[in-house]
Amino acid sequence: MSGIVVFVHGLWLSGLEAIVLRRRVAAALGFAERNFGYPSMSATLGDSAAALGVYLRAMDADTLHLIGHSMGGLVILKLFEDPPALPAGRIVLLGTPIQGSSAAVGLARLPGGKRLLGRAMAQAMTPAKPCRWQAPRDIGIIAGDSPYGLGRLVARLDGPNDGIVLVEETRLAGATDRIVLSAQHAGLLYSRAAARQTAAFLAHGRFAR
Repeated sequence: MSGIVVFVHGLWLSGLEAIVLRRRVAAALGFAERNFGYPSMSATLGDSAAALGVYLRAMDADTLHLIGHSMGGLVILKLFEDPPALPAGRIVLLGTPIQGSSAAVGLARLPGGKRLLGRAMAQAMTPAKPCRWQAPRDIGIIAGDSPYGLGRLVARLDGPNDGIVLVEETRLAGATDRIVLSAQHAGLLYSRAAARQTAAFLAHGRFAR
């Protein structure tokens, strides 16, 4: 049986930064890995979700898993507002600001901040839709609570956070499982624990405990 893991990157990134995570997860599952690139500054969430749908429908696989980091998770959520016909698989979101982004709000208040956010991340200042997961696919949420990152320079992050995203901002009602790891926002991409937990959820529908 053939399987593919597709990674969707976050704001200002390309997916190359996640090569370690992508390879660790793919190796653990015995699957191929792919990276979906999109213009994170100029495109809206809807634009990127539509492009992701086209990209995924062209995949030739029996099992198709998705991993989204930060804003990449919002792109995946946008796609599944109207679930596409795809091969069976699961989804893991890492550090995704599902309930809105305090850091984005703080940056938007600074001169030139809205321009730095781009069109899609400006939408992330308010909670993503769906606020409750109802798509016919298991979804797991990974948050970090190591509070070191640029978000603290532009916003007051009250509560456990990964330096950019509050743990509470990663919550998604109806999610299959959720776990908090000792990692900062970007560090989730290099954490062995994050890779192990991502692979565990994609394989079994539950994080390892």
